[in-house]
Amino acid sequence: MRPVEPRFLPEPDADREEMESLQRELAAAARFTDDGCPTPEAVALETEPTRGDSGEPTGNGPIVVGIDQAFQDDVGVSAAVAIQDGAVIDVSCGRWPLSIPYIPGLLAFREGGPIVAALAGLSVDPDLLVLDGQGRIHYREAGIATHVGVLYDVPAIGVAKNLLCGRPVRSLEEPLPAGTRVPIEADDAVSAPAGTVLGHAFQSRQYPNPAVRHVNPIYVSPGHRVGPSTATDLVAAMVTGYKLPAPTRLADRAAADCKG
Repeated sequence: MRPVEPRFLPEPDADREEMESLQRELAAAARFTDDGCPTPEAVALETEPTRGDSGEPTGNGPIVVGIDQAFQDDVGVSAAVAIQDGAVIDVSCGRWPLSIPYIPGLLAFREGGPIVAALAGLSVDPDLLVLDGQGRIHYREAGIATHVGVLYDVPAIGVAKNLLCGRPVRSLEEPLPAGTRVPIEADDAVSAPAGTVLGHAFQSRQYPNPAVRHVNPIYVSPGHRVGPSTATDLVAAMVTGYKLPAPTRLADRAAADCKG
């Protein structure tokens, strides 16, 4: 798999002004509406994905690729896990030296190298990318899911464990029932007009007695060629009893295995 828009390849040696300028260009190129993305019904998982017998596409349902990262000393390790029709059909590992520290809002410039390397090793082309990180819930509307989605011109979704910016339309302090969705709107920290729905806090699962023990929501936002509501519908369809959707949860496990 090769980038469609190589001008958007993340360059870690760029200065901060150049990085932020590129992100503004990415946001302008991104489409935060449904445009060729699979339907939730087409990617729905009833059980945990299993390893396919052949390791090859079945030729039926859309291919969803989950992406997550791990770290080994000064090297970033990314895993891309391809799922089709409830089976894992390919796993690819990518490694790349880390040259800059973690900077909120500039994650793609730190971790983009190993992600590109992992996607280059895939034997299949994805219909949907699901990344561990932000999409439009980002200061310049260009989180890592937007960056990778636009780079390859593939529908992409960001699934994050923490809220980077934006304002929930209701308080998230109290535990939410499973299935609850709370829109995240743009605030003064975001380049989008105030009140723009950037994504959702999504309560993917919850314990029976959340007053004693509870699960925090995840934050789902469109990266490219997916609208905010559809992005959350797609993630909900790929939750198999765990907090994280299967694509990124399996990619997290694979990234740890890639470290060796």
